[in-house]
Amino acid sequence: MPSSSYTLVLQAPLLSASPLAAVAELSGTSDIERVSDSVARLHGVDPARRADIAAYCEQHGLDAAFVPSGRRFADFGLVVSDMDSTLITIECIDEIADMVGVKHLVAEVTERSMRGELDFTASLKERVALLAGLEESALETVYRERVRLTPGADTLLAACKANGVRFMLVSGGFTFFTERLKAELGLDYAFANVLEVADGKLTGRVKGDIVDASAKARLLIEIRQQLGLAPDQVIAMGDGANDLKMLAEAGLGVAYKAKPVVRTQADVALNHVGLEGVVNLFA
Repeated sequence: MPSSSYTLVLQAPLLSASPLAAVAELSGTSDIERVSDSVARLHGVDPARRADIAAYCEQHGLDAAFVPSGRRFADFGLVVSDMDSTLITIECIDEIADMVGVKHLVAEVTERSMRGELDFTASLKERVALLAGLEESALETVYRERVRLTPGADTLLAACKANGVRFMLVSGGFTFFTERLKAELGLDYAFANVLEVADGKLTGRVKGDIVDASAKARLLIEIRQQLGLAPDQVIAMGDGANDLKMLAEAGLGVAYKAKPVVRTQADVALNHVGLEGVVNLFA
């Protein structure tokens, strides 16, 4: 997103005057636009001071993002989101595993995979194998009782609909959940892995190609091209290493309460606010 000037957007659950003033001084500006109790925009900032600003904000629980000045949310045409621990608060596979008493085993592998320590495809097959024999009806129980939208997701989705921005859910999880979320929330696109079922029970296998990091990036590019959008008209957000290639293909890559490997490579990291923070980045 080429721009010669940047706005520094500060966000926190409660953005008090003292840290706001301190960041303004660090960024070399007195042009402060107070948007709400949780959002402020600092104009005319010096991007060369990013490192000092980032260190201060991390220490004081603030989310800081440099965005091109004058950019509006309506300038985008597509938001691409991971599902587990991004659009929703849980890791679905961990909760499914809880139904067969192996959550602790699966959750450990999930965590290592998200940190980028394990090959995603191999780790997914390993985890799904532990689910063999589970009644398919248990998936409905997980969806009904445990799936909850991440705070601020409703605000983000409403902004997409109001501004004509398409929303795409792409997950290394399962279509059982993505398709239900797509229908319930009115999402435009949804892609995920298919759990194999036989005689009403999970076989412990996944059908078809695995939606891994490369597949996520490829799907983003395919839908972006279908819509006739430029790369800088796409926002992608995720939390794990499996999202990195997807984030790199977007004009704005957002790490949402993400693993360190993702935070350091994304354009923006939101660690303290909800998904409304994506909308608040723009005027």
